[in-house]
Amino acid sequence: MEATNMNTSITKAASDHHSLEDQVKTVQHGDEYLRNSMIHAYQPFIKKVVSKVCNRFIDHTMDEYSIGMFAFNEAINQYEKSQGSKFLTFADMVIRRRVIDYIRKESRQAKAVYLEQADIDDEAQQEESYIEQQAAIDYYEDQRQIQERTEQIEGYKQLLNEFGITFNILSKHCPKHIDARDHAKHVARILVEDEWLSQHLQEKKQLPIKELLQFVSCSRKTIERNRKYIIAVALIYIGEFYALQPYIEPET
Repeated sequence: MEATNMNTSITKAASDHHSLEDQVKTVQHGDEYLRNSMIHAYQPFIKKVVSKVCNRFIDHTMDEYSIGMFAFNEAINQYEKSQGSKFLTFADMVIRRRVIDYIRKESRQAKAVYLEQADIDDEAQQEESYIEQQAAIDYYEDQRQIQERTEQIEGYKQLLNEFGITFNILSKHCPKHIDARDHAKHVARILVEDEWLSQHLQEKKQLPIKELLQFVSCSRKTIERNRKYIIAVALIYIGEFYALQPYIEPET
């Protein structure tokens, strides 16, 4: 009966809200019953993500599964729709991170116990086992970073589209000289650090050139010429696309 009630709550939430992201927002505003219902309803999703990280079957009795459940709840608390990614994409990332952290911690503890208890003849074997496990962890970490980068690129692409900019357009409007690119990046940084300028860009989908000129030393013509590039760099900051950070760092 309890499971039926939870499923009913999820169904009702789906009809009352347009998306899962809206349900998360409702939970963040204090709907604890909906929170419990969501965690219950998405147990198969949590189990699937944890199983992929561990590369083995996971059931509800395992510590890794509990870590995944806590991570899903953490994702509900931390998710921000303005960052551009879907909630399940964000939750997948948080779960992967927490499970990998747990595996690393257990691996370090296991190695310490092995070295304390093993005979010298067994130490090499235990060390080999530890190295193999560490290699597996490194592999999953590499895969997580690749997935995170891919997801952030997709989120960045969608955010650019809201401003009428595509990667193809951006490549054509990217300043050709390093000094010009660095100066445009500096302008973008000034833009996002000012609350009013940043808010204007996000709401109006336009660069507030007149107001921006009060904070920079370049001409209006220069800003207009690099307008799309400045907006694109600013959106990396605004969207907190940390995987794309190298693209906004100075080149000189």
